[in-house]
Amino acid sequence: MSALRTLAEWTASFDGNAIPAAVKAVAVTCLVDTMGVAIAGAATGVAVQARAFAARHAAQGSAYVLGGDGLRLAVPGAAFVNGTAAHALDFDDNCYAGIVHGSAIILPAALAVAEAIGASGLALLAAFIVGSEVEYAIGEATGATLYGHGWWTTGVFGPLGACAAACYLLRLDADTTGHALGIALSGTGGMKACFGTDAKPILAGRAAEAGVVAALLAAQGLTGPVDAVEHPRGFAAIFNKGNAASVDMPGARWRLCDPGIDVKRIPVCLSSHAAVDAVQALMVEHSIASDQISRIECFVPPIVIANLVHDRPHTPQQAQFSLNFAVAVTALFGTLTLAHLCQRVIAEPGVQSMMAKVQMQAASCSIMQRFKAPEAALVRLHLADGRMFEALRDLPRGAASLPLSATEIDAKFLGCTEAVLGQRAEPLLRGLRDVEQLPAASDIFDVMKSEAR
Repeated sequence: MSALRTLAEWTASFDGNAIPAAVKAVAVTCLVDTMGVAIAGAATGVAVQARAFAARHAAQGSAYVLGGDGLRLAVPGAAFVNGTAAHALDFDDNCYAGIVHGSAIILPAALAVAEAIGASGLALLAAFIVGSEVEYAIGEATGATLYGHGWWTTGVFGPLGACAAACYLLRLDADTTGHALGIALSGTGGMKACFGTDAKPILAGRAAEAGVVAALLAAQGLTGPVDAVEHPRGFAAIFNKGNAASVDMPGARWRLCDPGIDVKRIPVCLSSHAAVDAVQALMVEHSIASDQISRIECFVPPIVIANLVHDRPHTPQQAQFSLNFAVAVTALFGTLTLAHLCQRVIAEPGVQSMMAKVQMQAASCSIMQRFKAPEAALVRLHLADGRMFEALRDLPRGAASLPLSATEIDAKFLGCTEAVLGQRAEPLLRGLRDVEQLPAASDIFDVMKSEAR
């Protein structure tokens, strides 16, 4: 079978009542985390503009729009707006199977469809799992070639995850699902030139929108290329240098658990997290004050250098892709929070001075041999008195193999939502934790219907 046919067969036959407990637990964590960052992200400038655009140009409907003061849109518009909000702060999760932001695209698509058809909370959770496993299966099969070549794989694979989730909820058969996935994949794209601009969250929203549109079109009987991966002018040939690696049927190994999901502890590109954790640990371990620091050397792999392109950021979005900023703020304030991502903090003389002390360098071959993860970092912290301390971090806290605790996940959710929802944040958190018990997925939003801004 073709790759998309394999994925379509699995999607159409998926049994939402037979989800392993470990898979379900990871999925619930993703739902909690993604909803939290999406609610916070809905207040950003780019999300506000996306919402205003959709209010003028998208069809009205039944799907809830975060931050919309009662605005409800048809499924594609809601997926677009909420997908943009979910990625606006770059605080959403990652998966190395495809090197993608998965949840921020899949959940808004699944939520919009679930609301429109009155699906249960369990059906929503199952659809999220289906979308995740489909996206990560094909992402893993294609390897890291796309990402290294400059494609933004979230934009490339996101429509497939969103589409699969929608197909599952719509109860499309395998043939129809195959056509939907073909429509989604044959029109996909995204380039890393978007990093540090409004285009990045907008493209995340567009990926969610594209996925549900593909599913809805196929449901109406339209066809797509089920051989879109293997076709001589298809995905493998055009995107992946001819590599059409076979896609393993999802479910035999659950990619939500292996390689797992990386949940961000701080709201900046994941490429900076290992270096940040190393600096933080060195300063605590050796009782180092920020004014003792003369220089911070960060030796990193090529993927980190390619992603963190702003050594002197001027905007909060650029700061999210700046190792200098992430390390400087950590050195000065002990950690990095959403409150630090503002023009005032970026312009502070102390932050500017500390950023100038941070040096990001390509790791030598000997250092690379010590790394055991794609975005590792070796940090050398030099003090004014001549002392030097060194730390190597392969993975940051929050990585799949070093997960944040449930308490930390809940604290992140509340930190993202309490300013918006006040006392309604706790009930929403409980509802998300018990999502499979909800008679209707739309019950998630009941507590938010009168959200204060």
